[in-house]
Amino acid sequence: MPSCDTQIATDSRTFRRLLLAWYDAYARDLPWRSDHDPYRVWVSEIMLQQTRVAAVIEHYHQFLRRFPTVEKLAAARESSVLAAWSGLGYYRRARMMHAAAKVIARKRRGKFPKTSAEWKELPGIGRYTAAAIASIAFYEPIAVVDGNVERVLQRVLGKQLEGEDFWHEAETLLDRTRPGDFNQAMMELGATFCTPRAPACLTCPVVDLCATRGEHPVSGKKQCQNKREIHYALWQRSQNGNAGDVFLIQRPHDARLMAGMWELPEIAAPHARTRPAFILRHAITVTDYTVHVWRESSAQQPRGKWVGAPQLPKLALTGLARKILRKASIF
Repeated sequence: MPSCDTQIATDSRTFRRLLLAWYDAYARDLPWRSDHDPYRVWVSEIMLQQTRVAAVIEHYHQFLRRFPTVEKLAAARESSVLAAWSGLGYYRRARMMHAAAKVIARKRRGKFPKTSAEWKELPGIGRYTAAAIASIAFYEPIAVVDGNVERVLQRVLGKQLEGEDFWHEAETLLDRTRPGDFNQAMMELGATFCTPRAPACLTCPVVDLCATRGEHPVSGKKQCQNKREIHYALWQRSQNGNAGDVFLIQRPHDARLMAGMWELPEIAAPHARTRPAFILRHAITVTDYTVHVWRESSAQQPRGKWVGAPQLPKLALTGLARKILRKASIF
């Protein structure tokens, strides 16, 4: 009769085989998977942090057109990098990537780190990102753990895990001959089948090896969303033949959030019984905003500047400012 350890090892081998066979046949066709170029893998991994895949694809293509190499990125102004990043949010990621690009281009003479330990020495690179890049681009046999992987591990193993337990179990399960593909397959499984609610267990490629079939509770409590109403002024002018100039203000360079980014002036709710030009929704972390946009003129405008419509796409706009201007059909 086989021992418990032997059975676990057999199940692990079967799990790897089934998961990779499914990944080979049905993996999503994502642009950063076309090759193992470390620059492209790195850019995609930074963009995918706290951002949905669907929201990243267009930004990924635009970013690479503007900064096709790490040398181009290192040589760019920070404002240009932030402008290209606009719409993805969490702008510290862009600043740290820009700083890391300078280290790679100048101190490392354009040579990328090959191990996760070396990647972690760069600005803005944590344990997950370092392992993801090293395993995908350089085939280092090291596991990754993100929210998707955590969920898959807990459900497949049928036990509650915490902290370092996730990394230990992920390392134990890792296919060491194809670490990059295996890591991507685990994340893909969590994103497409083993979802937080209503997992697609009946069609899951590893359902026969899952201890819980999706019934195991996921750790952590969902944060309650705060609701807030905010108001912005959309001031436009036509002067010297330039139609569609927009008045913007810049956040302080020492601001805690989105330092140096450009946005529309925030105003108090108008007292007059008038209606805003339009209303939209905007969510940041745990806050849902109802955004009222008012088209008006003001004799006492805050400190800022008028920006022509052709220059707007090149400016480091906040995500909300970009959303408002697009809703207003300005660009």
